[in-house]
Amino acid sequence: MKTVLITGCSSGIGLDAARHMRARGWRVIATCRKPEDIEARRAEGFDTLHLELGCEDSVARCAESALALGRIDALVNNAAFAIPGAAEDLPRGALRAIFETNLFGTHDLTRRLIPHFREHGGRVVNISSVLGLVGIPWRGAYVATKFALEGLTDVLRVEMADTGVQFILIEPGPIGTRIRQNSIPHFERWIDWQASPRAGQYRRTLLKRLYEPAAKKDRFELPPSAVSTRIAQALESPRPRPRYYVTTPTHVSGIGRRLLSTRALDWFARRS
Repeated sequence: MKTVLITGCSSGIGLDAARHMRARGWRVIATCRKPEDIEARRAEGFDTLHLELGCEDSVARCAESALALGRIDALVNNAAFAIPGAAEDLPRGALRAIFETNLFGTHDLTRRLIPHFREHGGRVVNISSVLGLVGIPWRGAYVATKFALEGLTDVLRVEMADTGVQFILIEPGPIGTRIRQNSIPHFERWIDWQASPRAGQYRRTLLKRLYEPAAKKDRFELPPSAVSTRIAQALESPRPRPRYYVTTPTHVSGIGRRLLSTRALDWFARRS
């Protein structure tokens, strides 16, 4: 039985991936941030660990505890959050906070497991986003972390090619998770939208998207299971791809990134 450590298993992609990989015969170590989510995963029979990616001590304890459980064959870096808002309204502290979790903590955990993977072989699957390929309005903080994760993963994949450690990116588009609802506390903490020169735009667009039920479902949205399927392929394929796209918008964005001019991409982003 192979073992995978998956971060961000409270809900959404992480939770679905944990259940999916266990159903495929993997031993899953599921990490969560909140005690009640840890207890819920334990009640399901998962090995669970506390992990707060924004805290260096928590990352160190999680890595040490995971390795104490025995051999780990793979790491799925899924945990992340968003801070919606216009880029000009993002204070320094907001960017510091989101990078601590979405990039610095993720990289820290990965580094702590790399020596183990060097010895035994292993795979690291980083859950990026369509927003790691293209930037769209109101998502500046999240886009910045995912662009950074993409670049760092590309470098690690090339640098580690002479070892038994493989690095893989998965880039979902719209997925039916709670990331929008979970971003509200971060928005309220960091974005002073009423003082913004874009206050009117906030009222017409972002506030409705955050606080009001969607009038209709995004026609391109897929369930978390679509990502879990790709995670399984990345972990079990004898020769995994460097990256896996999930949802039509990601495929379109990937093609557009390769073929379109910057002006054309900007037009596409504004339409999005």
